[in-house]
Amino acid sequence: MSFGYNGKILHVDLTRQEWRVEEPGEKWFRTYMGGSSFASYYLLKLLKPGIDPLSPENVLIFACSVVTGAPISGWNRYTVAAKSPLTHAFGESEAAGYFGPELKFAGFDAIVIRGRAAKPTYLFIKDGEVQFRDAKDVWGLDNYKTMLRIQEEVGDKRVRVASIGPAGERLIRFANVSNDVEHFNGRTGMGAVLGSKNLKAVAVRGTRRMESADPEKVKEIVHWLHERIKTHPPNVGLTHFGTPGLVKGLNAAGILPTRNFREGVFEGADKLNADAYASILHSSGTCWSCAVKCKRRVALDDEKYPLNPKWGGPEYETIAALGSMIGNDNLPAVARGGQLCNLYGMDTITMGNLTAFVMECFENGILTEKDTGGRKLNFGDPDAMLWLIEEVVHRRGIGDILAEGVKTASERIGRGSEQFAFTIKGNDLPLHDGRGKTGVALGYALSSTGADHVETPHDVVFQGDGVAKLYALGLLDPVEPLETDAAKVRFFALGQKAWGINNLLSICNFTSVPIHAMTFHKLVEAVRAVTGWDTSLYEIMLAVERSMVMSRIFNLREGLGPEDDRVIRRWHEAMPGGPLQGRKIDEREFRRAVELFYELSGWDQRGRPTFGKLVELNLDWLQSEMP
Repeated sequence: MSFGYNGKILHVDLTRQEWRVEEPGEKWFRTYMGGSSFASYYLLKLLKPGIDPLSPENVLIFACSVVTGAPISGWNRYTVAAKSPLTHAFGESEAAGYFGPELKFAGFDAIVIRGRAAKPTYLFIKDGEVQFRDAKDVWGLDNYKTMLRIQEEVGDKRVRVASIGPAGERLIRFANVSNDVEHFNGRTGMGAVLGSKNLKAVAVRGTRRMESADPEKVKEIVHWLHERIKTHPPNVGLTHFGTPGLVKGLNAAGILPTRNFREGVFEGADKLNADAYASILHSSGTCWSCAVKCKRRVALDDEKYPLNPKWGGPEYETIAALGSMIGNDNLPAVARGGQLCNLYGMDTITMGNLTAFVMECFENGILTEKDTGGRKLNFGDPDAMLWLIEEVVHRRGIGDILAEGVKTASERIGRGSEQFAFTIKGNDLPLHDGRGKTGVALGYALSSTGADHVETPHDVVFQGDGVAKLYALGLLDPVEPLETDAAKVRFFALGQKAWGINNLLSICNFTSVPIHAMTFHKLVEAVRAVTGWDTSLYEIMLAVERSMVMSRIFNLREGLGPEDDRVIRRWHEAMPGGPLQGRKIDEREFRRAVELFYELSGWDQRGRPTFGKLVELNLDWLQSEMP
């Protein structure tokens, strides 16, 4: 008997309207464990290199882990993955909420979806059974209306719905997947993959809770973690302020991305921070069995910027993307833009990057009112941002070009616009400036998904006594956020694997190692108590590395190489002001750091895992896939 997981992978063929269940066995589940690793495995096994990401040949995966659904704070996330239509490389995005545990309760650990439905369809999965349902009545609806309509159709308000809005239907390449309209698989365009398959939503309902091998030990850990969350400073901050609490500190440190990463200090930050947020705050929210309660909902009775608490509230990334990144200090407008993106199903990080790109092009005369139908698009104009959201989601005018994402849009616009288009591996940058966080810069450069803030340790946290969080990894000395020396690369190489535990086991970063309340020792105890496996931190981190190497090989098959392991041009330029004035990332030093990471990882000079590394990770079956 398996504990913590079902032992079942659901395979769905949309073209034939058929489904089957695979039961790979305990050894397979222990090898790959979940989340990002399940996704990498099936993409490598089932997907041919070079396919169009928006073709029926793409494979779409919803993946939980062997511990998802355990009643431990933060053990509620899930992965959606496919070949990305935004980057044409490995695409992966995680979300929290209630959908992941509900999928486990419905009988499955992951869903592997292939083909394309002949007409708009949604899947309804309940207690081990699957229905293909006609989505004609929800096609065209926003995410909120879609959720309500599907719950009504199946006659159960407890059904959890992962859906796309109009952005996914219209194949906007940074469309996301929403559940409960406040949790999102936001990055790499997974919503467009659903749209390309005529798949409006996956609705799940389960009545069976997961059994743990040692339920009394699980209860003990749940109590311990809840009590620790009440006093652990990073978690206390999240409970009181949510992620908007990051704005003040990042601005003070000079690393709040401002006006398309030109600057790191925003003069309007006080109008966007947690204190200002109180003026629109409606309530707090949470996810399955989580004591942190970091979610924020907003409300405002305003004719111009109305806010509905049922449509969520902006997290830090949205505040910075639609705020400082475009020189906008109007918080109600930022929140309104975030809610529109939530309803339409668009990634706010990319939307903010896109808006900043357009505004800098406009500022430099590359784009003019002739290109925009008479609309001025200047930094600091909140209404220009809201206008652009509507143009993009409806693919009107210049919005049709911008719907392809920053990289492709700049290539189509030309005229020198490429100099203001900042992406890594085609993915737009989350709102953290690498000139003040060189470990994050390395993470952006080396992640298989490109720029991704949940794929890397944020090194500013591990200064001074903060390094104690990493003692279990043998990292005993504090790190310097501004350095790119050998010590930083060692820290990053180990820290990235520690951070990767959360994507592997589908655990929220805000409760887990290495920053938040969970410790490495307790995490291993918890995995043992849930699964019954006599596991270790070594085995878990080996599984993380296995996942990272598989996604790396996926990208190598797609033609990516060491030239893609880089950061943006602007980070090699001196910061113009603020606490980090004059600071930049030296290009040659950074290249040496990347090459040292290759060496530490058992990769060759072209960034390819050696055969010895594949053997170590039990991935020698992938040797034939290496270019």
